[in-house]
Amino acid sequence: MKLYKLTRPDGTAYGGTQWAEGVTIKTSGRGKLCGRGYTHWYTHPLLAVLLNPIHAGISDPVLWEGEGEVVKNDCGLKVGCKKATTIRRIPMPQVTTEQRVRFAILCVLAVYHDPEFARWAEAWLSGVDRSAESAQAAQSTMLQIASLEELAAREAALAAEYAAKGEESSAAVDAARAAQDAARAAREAARAASWKESKALLAMEGAARAAEWAVEAQSSINLAALAEQACADEENEK
Repeated sequence: MKLYKLTRPDGTAYGGTQWAEGVTIKTSGRGKLCGRGYTHWYTHPLLAVLLNPIHAGISDPVLWEGEGEVVKNDCGLKVGCKKATTIRRIPMPQVTTEQRVRFAILCVLAVYHDPEFARWAEAWLSGVDRSAESAQAAQSTMLQIASLEELAAREAALAAEYAAKGEESSAAVDAARAAQDAARAAREAARAASWKESKALLAMEGAARAAEWAVEAQSSINLAALAEQACADEENEK
């Protein structure tokens, strides 16, 4: 399977593991995905860039194309291999802050269906309103709406829906909370993107976190497809 990996400029990764062209590394395949039992990869080069802020957090990364057998999968956020090879270094996709926010919003729209969020999201995606004030107002409105009683009612309704499908109601409550967390992260990323350039890092992390929480709410999201859509849409507008 074709895979993608980020390293530091000198080819080192987590724990000082050294990668280079044609290097194959075998691991035990035991333990948690974030441990030494696996080498960590992405299934799409855009995901490597978009999710770097909440994973390795490499400040000046380089991107490698490789191949390996995926034996562990973190809902599409990243994958783990027992044996994998870096084939060659490839150009790093150039992703703008706006594209990162677009990615976050698209992820959240897949799992969070609050009408107030949807209205704000569509306005942002269409370019009608991308102001920091709008994101802040939408955030405040959501927090006002989501009082404890209303939140409990929403989660209970969602739990009943999941239970009717034969799933654990507690999983539905967790999914509802994760979706709301994702929505908050997307708004915060959008608001940060509208501030000074120094806030770009906040937007980057917020966008990645929104995607992470969105897959906690619904693990079947196709993150790679949403990443392609997020970056392609902005290119089409230019």
